[in-house]
Amino acid sequence: MKLIALGIFPAFLWVGCAPGNFSLPTTGPLPAQWKHAGNFPTAQPSRDLSHWWKSFNDPTLTRLISEGLSNSPDIDSAVARVREARANRKATASSLFPTLSGSGSAGASFTEPRGSATTTSQSYSAGLSASWEADIYGKNRNNLIAAGANLGAADENLHSVQASLAAQIASAYVQLRSAEAGLDVLQRNIATQEETFQFVSWQTQAGETDAYEENQAKTSLEQAKASIPSVLQSIEQSRNALARLCGHAPGGIDGILGSSTRGVPVPAEKLAVGIPADTIRQRPDVRIAGYQLLASVAQTEATKADRFPSLGLSGSLGVNSLKASKIFDPNAVAGSIAAGLAGPIFDAGRIQANIEASTAATDQAIASYRSTVITGLSEVEDALIACKRSAERLSAIEKATVLARESDRLARISYQAGEIDFLSVLDSQRTLLGLEDSLLSTQSDRTNAYISLYQALGGGW
Repeated sequence: MKLIALGIFPAFLWVGCAPGNFSLPTTGPLPAQWKHAGNFPTAQPSRDLSHWWKSFNDPTLTRLISEGLSNSPDIDSAVARVREARANRKATASSLFPTLSGSGSAGASFTEPRGSATTTSQSYSAGLSASWEADIYGKNRNNLIAAGANLGAADENLHSVQASLAAQIASAYVQLRSAEAGLDVLQRNIATQEETFQFVSWQTQAGETDAYEENQAKTSLEQAKASIPSVLQSIEQSRNALARLCGHAPGGIDGILGSSTRGVPVPAEKLAVGIPADTIRQRPDVRIAGYQLLASVAQTEATKADRFPSLGLSGSLGVNSLKASKIFDPNAVAGSIAAGLAGPIFDAGRIQANIEASTAATDQAIASYRSTVITGLSEVEDALIACKRSAERLSAIEKATVLARESDRLARISYQAGEIDFLSVLDSQRTLLGLEDSLLSTQSDRTNAYISLYQALGGGW
């Protein structure tokens, strides 16, 4: 198996000395640049994406994400996991040092021989004992490396949760604003259809047209009105989703949402992207996979140490006295020191089986790491494609929508002038409504594509 050190994890330095000859697995040569980056400029490796949502220039979105990062139970859980991993590492580090314990006791016994007075005897003792297992074959050191890597993974998991939460809040916010804008489009369309229906009704009453056209106008109007409840449902559920993501009960962020201007957030014109190697270095999921691989390698090395004997040292220092006043008498002091060597002779293959299991776990971690890197590269490329193609669709739909609005205006004027029939008016209204819905949908797709791209680039933490 070919391995290559990519230099992705400078944080490994604090973990301690990694197992001998450890390096990260290769996934093949990383591309020098993104295939679908197009006109996206290349940024410096040190760019900060930790507040990428500010590029949308939407204060409400910024406030919502800040609220979520401060109050979300998912963030609290990830922080607690970091504390747990840090405590576990501290506990593992204690195995490298001796243990010292103390003891003390006092006792009395009574004897009462027949025909004699009661005799009382007292005894006092105190002592210290120490023990230490010499880490000759590095078992404890490798366990410490594994615990340190687990701490690194927990810390990167926090970053991953932060990046994911920010993206989820942004996507839910886009969905809400898109639904609100869709409601505005629908209401404007209904208002236009009401005007048309009123005009047709007047014509019917005047005998200039038959009841069929009036019925068509009424049907089209009621059909448009029937769409309002589903749009309102989407708005209300999107608000609840945002409240949940921000760590609030339903309705808890209505004050924030109600104070903003409606409209789908617009991404910045140009987003700087780095080279693939830089992106891989800063993606939390790749870093997590790297830490998990290091922990697995270290755990395998620790398991291999079970094949060799262990050296244990122990000592004690104590005093025994019949009187409390002489408990510190040098003549009452007694001490001992001992060394013991213990090693496996026959275990029915248990140690070898454990080694094989740990090795298999390491192979899984290697495969997981390689898969995570490849997935990361693919997600960035997919997001770049989505940004490019959604922008192209949006440009075309914007032009078509402008033309459809003008066509609808002209169709209504021509109908009122008696130059065309009412079916042409209905067709123009349906076309316009469909294009305006597509316009909002494409605007949301473009914004979500940028959100996905920011997340794919690592989210900044």
